[in-house]
Amino acid sequence: MKYSKVYIDALGYELAPHVVTTEEIEKRLEPFYTTAGFKMGQLEVLTGIKERRFWDVDHTLAQGSAKAGQKALITGGVSPDDIGALVFCGVGRDGFEPATACAVADELKISNTAHIYDVSNACLGMITGMVEVANAIELGQIRAGLVVSCETARQIVDATIDEINCEKTVEFYTKTIATMTGGAGAAAILLTDGTLGNDVERRHALKGGVVRHDNRFHDLCRWTFSEPGMPTHAKVQMRTNAHGVLENGLALAGKTFEDFTKNMDIPNIMPDKFICHQVGSTHQKMFHKIMNIDPKKDFSTFPYLGNMGTVSLPLTAAIAHERGFLVPGDYVGFMGIGSGLNCLMMGIEW
Repeated sequence: MKYSKVYIDALGYELAPHVVTTEEIEKRLEPFYTTAGFKMGQLEVLTGIKERRFWDVDHTLAQGSAKAGQKALITGGVSPDDIGALVFCGVGRDGFEPATACAVADELKISNTAHIYDVSNACLGMITGMVEVANAIELGQIRAGLVVSCETARQIVDATIDEINCEKTVEFYTKTIATMTGGAGAAAILLTDGTLGNDVERRHALKGGVVRHDNRFHDLCRWTFSEPGMPTHAKVQMRTNAHGVLENGLALAGKTFEDFTKNMDIPNIMPDKFICHQVGSTHQKMFHKIMNIDPKKDFSTFPYLGNMGTVSLPLTAAIAHERGFLVPGDYVGFMGIGSGLNCLMMGIEW
């Protein structure tokens, strides 16, 4: 897929207010650690995550998404009346129906002729949302669209800690350790055809991208119910084959990157910078190795924000831009790998 008239006009984000350190998480895991003979500090060593953030207990995903979306609209100088599509892309939603996007659109006073809907694609949700909106802009169906998401981790982390302390086995811990990396945040991506807004220099041209999947591995990471059929007494739980996701996900990423460099006709020295889905230190090191890229080209937020699911990549891009890591003229690669396994890589002229 290639685009000739799609631009990222602005990125917006909202940080959750409560900082939760990995040390605090481990103290809550003390019953299991004592039984297993584990020492405090191993979780940070394994993941590279020092802290993450959580929302208030009664916070909704629509609230965080609306705050991030409002910031993107203000930064881009685009009116809510000009938005032709608003897409909410979180792993979680505020309910099965209506679409969480409806509450976001109401809060932002989006045009009542806009397409309002949710997209679900695990941690690739926001990049998938970008593709949806970019396609509509390229076809001339809309002039601007807003892609938003908000993720929460408090509930699943709390529930999983209780499970670990109850099971008290290393085997069970290995299936749930990935859950302990979860963090919370919100992000928004404002896409336009380049005819709106008031700051041309702020625009970043979306050149296109590639997608690849290996759905043989759709069972490696599941956030689902404890019993099939969603019975009313079932509990929500998360199980991850971390090694399987890492090994097969990186193999898929390598093939996706090969497709990207071939189909996007970019020189071998590019992309100049990478913004990737934020998982942890082991994943990052292996990613650099398999892609054969200089670690200096990559920007990370996982040490202090954890894995925020769909929000991780765009929020990281926004911070990288604020801190001068992404500069005008850079060819930037956005790459995400999501449960499924699915992989998507996009190219942006910053």
